[in-house]
Amino acid sequence: MTENTESPQTDTPEIPEHKRRIKSFVLRQGRLSQAQQNAIDKMWPKYGLKLAAQLLDFKTLFGREAPTIIEIGFGMGNSLAAMAEAHPENNYIGIEVHRPGVGALLKLVEEKGLTNVRVFNEDAIEVLNRQIPKSSLSAVYLFFPDPWHKTKHKKRRILQAEFADKIAQHLKPGGQFHMATDWEDYALHMMDVMSAAKDYRNTSGEGQYTPRPEYRPMTKFEQRGHSLGHGVWDLVFERV
Repeated sequence: MTENTESPQTDTPEIPEHKRRIKSFVLRQGRLSQAQQNAIDKMWPKYGLKLAAQLLDFKTLFGREAPTIIEIGFGMGNSLAAMAEAHPENNYIGIEVHRPGVGALLKLVEEKGLTNVRVFNEDAIEVLNRQIPKSSLSAVYLFFPDPWHKTKHKKRRILQAEFADKIAQHLKPGGQFHMATDWEDYALHMMDVMSAAKDYRNTSGEGQYTPRPEYRPMTKFEQRGHSLGHGVWDLVFERV
């Protein structure tokens, strides 16, 4: 697998600050461990991406032509790293606003020797607007986003009609938008939004949820939830 080490996108270990007011998440100042900081210092110049005005060229960025998948809000990066390790044939771009999560993922990238992962420490909307070409992605993953479960906060949920339409613009025909949540109310909301979106079809049939695909790792949190009788809902919609 050819590595790209000269991209102008990855020329500094400094992760950009967030200056734009974001409604779909709260930027919490979590503690950055020394191990996470070390991973950022070492790995960011090679695998980190700075927000810029120009569209990304995936072939140049990864040094090859391969299906490219984005995970929005990868948390501490465990699922993304596991998928990248299990599927070296794919390129993965992770987008996460929380710095400790970026450090945690880069630590996993180093430990596993992954070369098919690139990372943004940015707002996903800004990345999509500025840098992701239209009709270029094989899949977009949105796993366990903030449910904003209080009624007055539901408008902050990232999965809204406008967001679904935006994702469709960046998916290739046949590309998949895969969502997962452990909040039943959010699952119903997701189904309503996606069923009404004109550019998709539900791969499991109208109104149906999808059994967890094998490529989505089951997290420790999810396993604990299952043992307590908590549900998890996956939705996979394909761009038509």
